[in-house]
Amino acid sequence: MNKQFIENYLHDVSKLVRRIPIQAIDMAARSILSCAVRGNTIFAIGNGGSASTASHFACDLGKGTRSTQGPLVKAIALTDNIPVITAWANDTSYQNIFSEQLKPLASKGDVLLAISGSGNSPNIINAVEYANSAGVLTLGLAGFSGGRLKECANICIIVPSDNMQQIEDAHSVLCHLFASYVREALQYEGGVS
Repeated sequence: MNKQFIENYLHDVSKLVRRIPIQAIDMAARSILSCAVRGNTIFAIGNGGSASTASHFACDLGKGTRSTQGPLVKAIALTDNIPVITAWANDTSYQNIFSEQLKPLASKGDVLLAISGSGNSPNIINAVEYANSAGVLTLGLAGFSGGRLKECANICIIVPSDNMQQIEDAHSVLCHLFASYVREALQYEGGVS
């Protein structure tokens, strides 16, 4: 592999991450922390690479934020139960795989992190719309121009790029940032200030 390609790729991702609006990141991070401190649940969803990001995020929140000073964080990636996903896809429609899982699990005050590079995945939009109707705070991570997700999520962070791999890189950075924010707050502040 060409050294220049590597340098350019890393430079582009670094530059891209710096272009994400700090205010939106701060609002999302505070929302996730508040949800955790209240004892509500944080759900994460995505397709493809975004599904693995959702799973990774739930793992980081559920295990990586444990503290003797703060509450245990309840985090669930709705991407992880393959039998349930395939049952809903087979029996109804693929667009229902996340919204139908939310119906018995989600409560008012929970948070849904919806990850979609395009912002237009029907199953993501369907879940966000259901969550909004159930009093769940919806956070979106998108790329390109944000798609429909920017219109329906309560807070939507748009990675300003049309390169899917770099959008996914930035989403992973954001999820690590959110989990680190929660971990630091619970370990060193004992909760939200």
